[in-house]
Amino acid sequence: MTNQLTIGQLAKAANINVETIRYYQRIHLIDQPKKPALGYRIYPDETLNLIRFIKRAQLLGFSLEEISQLLEISDEQCDTAAQMGQDKLRLIQKKISDLEKMASVLDEYTQQCAINADHSYCPLIDTLIDKDS
Repeated sequence: MTNQLTIGQLAKAANINVETIRYYQRIHLIDQPKKPALGYRIYPDETLNLIRFIKRAQLLGFSLEEISQLLEISDEQCDTAAQMGQDKLRLIQKKISDLEKMASVLDEYTQQCAINADHSYCPLIDTLIDKDS
């Protein structure tokens, strides 16, 4: 037996806001069930599973547009999905590299602040000021 969920119950089960569900419907990530003459729209379990898929994919860094593309890929097109995953992995690795470089530079500047004995200027702020502007 499958559960039949109202939009509020679906939102609670998926741990998201009702407006998020409505947004997913507007951008065609999930279907909006037909409204009965009397009562509320009822969402099947498949919709909850789909929302969980969307949220997991977002945690891996996929955009909603990319998630839409993933949803269109069938199991027979696993190579396409794998390529999308590899592309996302390269992007994440690049971001990690960039963040490590930024952390190193900030560490260097903050250490300069610590050894600035006269405090007549701040090495971090001085470095960030573009004097050529």
